[in-house]
Amino acid sequence: MCGIAGIISSFDKNSGDALIKKMLHVIEHRGPDSNGFWSTEDFAFGMQRLSIIDLKDGDQPIWSAEGVGIIFNGEIYNFKRLRESLEEHGVVFKTHSDTEVILQLYLKKGIEAIHDLEGMFGICLYDPRVDKVYLIRDRLGVKPLYYYTKDKTFIFGSEIKSILEVLPQKPLLNKESAWHYLTLRYVPSPNSIWQDIYKLEPGHFLEYNLKKREFKIESYWSLNFNSEKINKKRNYEKEFETLFLEAVEKRLLASDVPVGILLSGGLDSSCVAAAAVELGHKNFHTFSIGFEESGDFNELPFAKKVADHIVSNHHEIIISQKQFVDFLEDFVWYSDEPLADLASIPLYYVSNLASKHVKVVLSGEGADEILGGYHLDELAQKLFYLKAASIFPKAILKYLPYDSLKMLSQSGYSDFLKHTSSYITNVFSEKEKLDLCTFQGDQSTENYIQNLYKTCLSSEPLDQLQQAYCQSWLVEDLLMKADKMSMATSLELRVPFLDHKLVEWAETLPLEWKIGSRSKGFTTKRILRSFAEKRIPSEIINRPKQGFPVPAYKWLPHDLYNFAQFTLENPSLKKFFHEDKLSFLLTKLKERDANTAHKVWNLIIFSLWLKRWSA
Repeated sequence: MCGIAGIISSFDKNSGDALIKKMLHVIEHRGPDSNGFWSTEDFAFGMQRLSIIDLKDGDQPIWSAEGVGIIFNGEIYNFKRLRESLEEHGVVFKTHSDTEVILQLYLKKGIEAIHDLEGMFGICLYDPRVDKVYLIRDRLGVKPLYYYTKDKTFIFGSEIKSILEVLPQKPLLNKESAWHYLTLRYVPSPNSIWQDIYKLEPGHFLEYNLKKREFKIESYWSLNFNSEKINKKRNYEKEFETLFLEAVEKRLLASDVPVGILLSGGLDSSCVAAAAVELGHKNFHTFSIGFEESGDFNELPFAKKVADHIVSNHHEIIISQKQFVDFLEDFVWYSDEPLADLASIPLYYVSNLASKHVKVVLSGEGADEILGGYHLDELAQKLFYLKAASIFPKAILKYLPYDSLKMLSQSGYSDFLKHTSSYITNVFSEKEKLDLCTFQGDQSTENYIQNLYKTCLSSEPLDQLQQAYCQSWLVEDLLMKADKMSMATSLELRVPFLDHKLVEWAETLPLEWKIGSRSKGFTTKRILRSFAEKRIPSEIINRPKQGFPVPAYKWLPHDLYNFAQFTLENPSLKKFFHEDKLSFLLTKLKERDANTAHKVWNLIIFSLWLKRWSA
């Protein structure tokens, strides 16, 4: 695991050395064990290394005899099998690292080699034989990869701060991105919060021609949620068990250092822990976090119950309101872009705890998105009745006294969720943003969400919703905070549920095995609950889904009101928002309105981000 960076512009070798050193310095937290870089005229690249595999000889860049170089952030879980295959064809390796396996595979197959890679990665390949540089991002977007392009200068890195470090001045704010952020609480791809800085999207590679100073981007893998009908000849439970256990085992074995698990006490991380034990891994470390407030905001008893059940070396940390607030200024620095996910802060603290014991942890991200979590059971029940009602003529439906049926008359069943722009986050509506902001995005966020639906070929609304979640929310919120907060503490985080083979299987999994059915009862993640029944305590399986509970919305109208007021009085914030509307939100906050607390939190993060990054 590393942080990578590079620059293509007009400079000599000495200048290239100086530029890449600056880029690497600001991401040293991603890999404090060592670094490496290389420069030539007009091109430089390098990496900060967190040593996980081949601790002795795995430093980068790694070079082939032909002069092809590679830097790489991530892990390739099937690298040993790929290495054995290459050795059978006469390839001789100098190291035991997965990085050299990628390089040798590229030499043999060219860019098509990416189809053989199983893992999470941001890769740069420099091939002077054809004057090209390739940037490659993993299929699901577990590892971020950014690039800047303007006036024949091209810069890339694992974090935006590397890019900003070598620009003569900060780019302008991308107001389209800010517009979407206010609704989504994150900045969606392919743009970033800055003009001229972009995200290479998951499942894509970028080919840069060094002679022509131009590039193209191509997709090599894409999501395709299309649930199938039940096939009574198939054993779905056994298929899931096999794929999931393989996914966990690959992420446990691809390491020369100890591996632990972030244990929330919820279903997903508990299943990961149970799988690890079943695979024969004993005495590993588990890590959990809670708040000083007890009650609904303390999941530690549930995590402890699982830890005792699997007999792990369990570690806990409890943080205070002060610790939560004190980290916020550092948070907006580590995250690069505004990201208003409350759970990011406790994730940092539990990652910091874990980093004192292990270098690698597994976690449960992705289970809800691929297996039908959150409240999709309730939505499925609603859709069941809407599908039945869709047989009636639209002329009748639109006159019935139910809003859902009136909308059904406009959209039809297949496009119902797309028509309503149904999504997991909706902090500020389009109308509220028009009232609040001094600027406006070119595209409404509703249209952005509808376009996510359009990438799904299935006519089933729940397939479309899963595709929308996995394309944007999963990548830009869940995986982004997981990468940034774990790497801030020099910890590698791995996500078994997003093994691409498991995801491809889940894409066609019948909906009955995700959200149940009317005859069997609607439930979330039915296939995972089946897996859990013989492996973890029933109290964990039957717990209602609540996400990671953070009491910040409870604090805002009371203990943190002065902090909220002071933060929203940031002069930089008032360039983008009407002052009287900000004051109105603060007044509503005092009334303990939960929706207002959500909105104020979004603005607090944006204000802190402006203070840190626009200066």
